[in-house]
Amino acid sequence: MRKQIIFLVISLIFSNFYINAIETTNSKSINTAKQYTTSQAGNLRISYIGELQFKNHEQPVEVETSIFINPQKKFQTLLGIGGALTDASAETFFKMPVSKQKEFMKSYYNPIDGIGYTLARTSINSCDFSSDSYTYVEDNDISLKTFNLRHDLKYRIPFIKKAIEEAGGKLILFVSPWSPPAWMKDNNNMLQGGKLLPKYNQVWANYYVKFIQGYEKNGIPVWGLSVQNEPMAKQTWESCIFTATEEKDFVKNFLGPTLYKSGMEKKKIIVWDHNRDLIVQRANEIFSDKEAAKYIWGTGFHWYEDWGGATQQFENIQRVNESFPDKNLIFTEGCIVNFDFKKINDWSNGEHYGQSMINDFNNGTAGWTDWNILLDEQGGPNHVKNFCFAPVHYNTKTDELIYSSEFYYLGHFSKFIKPGARRISASPSKSFLLTTAFQNTNGSIAVVVMNQKDKEEKFSIWLDDKSIESTVPGRSISTFMIE
Repeated sequence: MRKQIIFLVISLIFSNFYINAIETTNSKSINTAKQYTTSQAGNLRISYIGELQFKNHEQPVEVETSIFINPQKKFQTLLGIGGALTDASAETFFKMPVSKQKEFMKSYYNPIDGIGYTLARTSINSCDFSSDSYTYVEDNDISLKTFNLRHDLKYRIPFIKKAIEEAGGKLILFVSPWSPPAWMKDNNNMLQGGKLLPKYNQVWANYYVKFIQGYEKNGIPVWGLSVQNEPMAKQTWESCIFTATEEKDFVKNFLGPTLYKSGMEKKKIIVWDHNRDLIVQRANEIFSDKEAAKYIWGTGFHWYEDWGGATQQFENIQRVNESFPDKNLIFTEGCIVNFDFKKINDWSNGEHYGQSMINDFNNGTAGWTDWNILLDEQGGPNHVKNFCFAPVHYNTKTDELIYSSEFYYLGHFSKFIKPGARRISASPSKSFLLTTAFQNTNGSIAVVVMNQKDKEEKFSIWLDDKSIESTVPGRSISTFMIE
């Protein structure tokens, strides 16, 4: 009898423990989501809306609008999100009073009080968003003995170092040339396209190394480099043409081996760095050559393929991702062109960013880089008057920092999705909602939802057999942080 009583007591204890364990487990699995929203109406700007509790929910019906999340289905790892640190941005920055400089840096790079940028791009030599054309060597110096960064030390290098400091001491930076020095090209001009003369292939490969070494000596680590900005465009500004075969052979025979010989084998090489329209042809040509492909981290792309009246070709990114899953994709540049100060608050500018980022990420993109992070009230400076919009403008006449819709749309990604996050499956039941989702390394899930309709929309976000219900304003973007 005593044995039976003891057994019963032990059973009750373990049964109680088991019940408590189930309750504890279940309570932990009931997630909450914090909602942050930016909208055209109501002056919401990454504004905290409130906390939502996941509740048991069975089968959705067709009249409901839903977004379905599946953290078990994981895809690419995020490299980072950020923008370009150009001469134009640096020169404009140093026209500000110190108080405005601090505000600006905090707004972009502080992970708590700002939108937490983690990725950056800058140019090798000048680009259109420089006040003039320049290089780092004297003419015909094939030994590169005269190489110096005197030009960049005035504005650009101090500017980048301030960004790194505000970002907490680390910023993933890649560099891109718009053109070799004029004397290396067949048109003897940094502008108007032209090609690198074959006899200077090795000199030009050495030039990248010199630039990277110079920046790193100045306390700016360089993560990677693209071979050539927009290699199929003859521009009125700095430009240089590389066919797919020419770029492949340059990487295979000169740039790749030169980086290895210089101890820079870990630097990431990005090819193409141009629009989505020809990206499939470029990837097919280059990655079919294993000797070239072994040096290459991935393919960069821009969004200007709609210049001729076409639409954004997001499906081309998917084609490259399907064909070459071992290579990465990175958005390297995009901006709203044809600057007009009257349209600086045009809401559709931000929506263009949201549409691109969601579609690019959903098609396998690992990193996303905006163009100039700062421009003045004219959309410059720019030495060929190729003015454009930026997420932030500084009006030098009124001493005003203007944060546009682009800044906030970008922030709905960069503030909540961090390097190392994995994209997870996310799909809406209605086409007027765009969505993507990532799981951060700490386990939190960021779900970005963009409402393209003019009126508010009620919908649910499903996770396993539970859901939250929310309403988002018309013409808005929201991030839901699930923890």
